[in-house]
Amino acid sequence: MKRLAIAGLVFCALGVSAQNPIRIGEINSYSAIPQFTQPYRQGWQLAVEQINAQGGLLGRKVEVIARDDAGKPEEALRHAVELTAKEKVDVLAGGFLSNVGLALADHASKNKRLFVASEPLTDAIVWDKGNRYTFRLRPSTWMQSAMLVEEAAKLPARRWATIAPNYEYGQSAVASFKELLKARRPDVEFVSEQWPAQGKIDAGSTLTATMAARPEAIFNVTFGADLARLVREGNQRGIFPRTPVVSLLSGEPEYLEVLKDETPKGWIVTGYPWDQLDNKDHASFAASYYKRFNENPKLGSVVGYATMQAIFAAIQKARSTDNEKLVTAFRGLKFGTPFGPAEFRAIDHQSTMGAYVGKLDQRGNKGTMVEWRYADGRNYLPNEAYVRARRPAEAMR
Repeated sequence: MKRLAIAGLVFCALGVSAQNPIRIGEINSYSAIPQFTQPYRQGWQLAVEQINAQGGLLGRKVEVIARDDAGKPEEALRHAVELTAKEKVDVLAGGFLSNVGLALADHASKNKRLFVASEPLTDAIVWDKGNRYTFRLRPSTWMQSAMLVEEAAKLPARRWATIAPNYEYGQSAVASFKELLKARRPDVEFVSEQWPAQGKIDAGSTLTATMAARPEAIFNVTFGADLARLVREGNQRGIFPRTPVVSLLSGEPEYLEVLKDETPKGWIVTGYPWDQLDNKDHASFAASYYKRFNENPKLGSVVGYATMQAIFAAIQKARSTDNEKLVTAFRGLKFGTPFGPAEFRAIDHQSTMGAYVGKLDQRGNKGTMVEWRYADGRNYLPNEAYVRARRPAEAMR
């Protein structure tokens, strides 16, 4: 009889546990950068709906509690504290701007709370300021710069200029591009660096200062409204397409839809030619996404979806939501994305998810990518010696 009573108590406890959802705290710049984060939200919503339709994880439903950081690190931290202490989330995820991502990573380290950085691209988040509890999904500024440098090095240009937003992401991207291009082409020199404030570019003065240095090519890191202003001004002045441009992220549909018939032809970019992909993983994702939201996916959609897929795979592998067990599960974790299989490298917690590299063109007065290829992230990661020289030793324990 006593044995039956104990069994009954265990059953009841399991029953209660099964009814408590797995909670993921998601923090992002929803109001500050809606052109990316709205598709991102829809991407993770689709992933959560799909997993719950299959019965959830570990017999429990998945619930996401989303918060808007308005593009401000202090807001992100306030939400992280509230989600961790009050809402008792099992995992933190998200981040768009690199400075916000670094603030959340610092919170994760101090509070021993797993944080999956979905979008922040700065190299520091997995290297110089990396920690045991932070993992990053998207290919970093170093990785995407390495992808672009393969093409940039083929240009005859020796004199280069850079235009990048003056905060962590832009600074990281320029540093990586300069390091990698000089390694391949010791003959190049950087004759101008322009650092407009994010979201406040004066495109006219920026281009005047840039072209005064007589560059033979430009590396651009601006995005969103700043990118649109830069392109419009450059087109009007005849700078584009006369001057070759290598540009981070500019082939993403979030930005091409804004540029439309102003899309500069010939720019070498990273992006997402969603309408031209024919792999099975992407076709299934795109069809489900369109059916659910009645629109085609953007890069943000892919990132939101893949972020949740990675978290789900780690929880299933760990058979737990305990953060220490999840750290162990994430190291070397293999998971699926709409671009194909990926994994998190154990030494620096960087995902091998890649990006598409190609050139900008116009079709039907709309921007598109042509001559593109998929650059698998695993081929653009630095070796372990490089990582050990930059990543804190305690982050690798």
